[in-house]
Amino acid sequence: MAADLLAAARSFFGWLADERRASPHTIAAYARDLRAFFAFLAEHLGNAPALGDLEGLRAADFRAYLAARRAGGLGATSLARNLSVIRTLFHHLEREGRAHNAALATVRSPKIPHSVPKPLSAAEAAEARDAFVAQDTEPWVAARDVALMTLLYGCGLRISEALGLDRSEAPDGSPLRILGKGNKERIVPVLPAVAEAVEAYLALCPHNMGASDPLFVGVRGKRLNASVVQKRMRDVRVRLGLPDTATPHALRHSFATHLLGGGADMRVIQELLGHASLSTTQRYTEVDATHLLETYRKAHPRAH
Repeated sequence: MAADLLAAARSFFGWLADERRASPHTIAAYARDLRAFFAFLAEHLGNAPALGDLEGLRAADFRAYLAARRAGGLGATSLARNLSVIRTLFHHLEREGRAHNAALATVRSPKIPHSVPKPLSAAEAAEARDAFVAQDTEPWVAARDVALMTLLYGCGLRISEALGLDRSEAPDGSPLRILGKGNKERIVPVLPAVAEAVEAYLALCPHNMGASDPLFVGVRGKRLNASVVQKRMRDVRVRLGLPDTATPHALRHSFATHLLGGGADMRVIQELLGHASLSTTQRYTEVDATHLLETYRKAHPRAH
């Protein structure tokens, strides 16, 4: 890209980090989307894009980018996120007086299909936990996996939040202070089962960990990678015949759905999950309603 656009991009990412206080994960995702956009423009325009080129883009150019990404296999949700990133960049450029493009406002975001979270049942969550114990692996690794899965299900954490914990933050029964998306802090109660599972893992872990070292570590003693957890969950899923939606994140969905089914207040669940908007949490009412309907159809003698 041209020098003026490169400077503007650096300013944009500095703003994301310093003013929006976006997480490294969010910044990396924005960078991937913008690299794809700039690469498309270079081919589409026949030259390295500059700020002047961004100002001259028509609605048809933005639609051509979305069409190219769709042809590359991106779904509606990813396309909508791509377009949102581009809008955020252009808003920043306009605030700084670097570039303005009115055509972007006329481009509609792809319609995202309505979906509801897909949690595990309480029995499936327990079965998955037991499967980790039975896996053919070292006892301390099995104990680590059980502790991590118990933490995800018992506290409703995101996988990144759980793996980001340090040894000094090990759940011991007192409430956890979690820094989630957008640096939003929340307090999460810790069940005795969670504290016991983490204690059992730490008792078996062969790595000597200090207070500032990661809580969950891999076989080499480094912070555990999410891809390792996801692969181990896939192995368990295949062994138990669970659906593809049975992922580590599904345990967070299960946490919320089972709380709702037990009578927990929606606002309380919102706080425990760290959702900025109640509408995000309200998706779980649809899950619970679906479960109730399925139970009714199976149990009622007139259902068939």
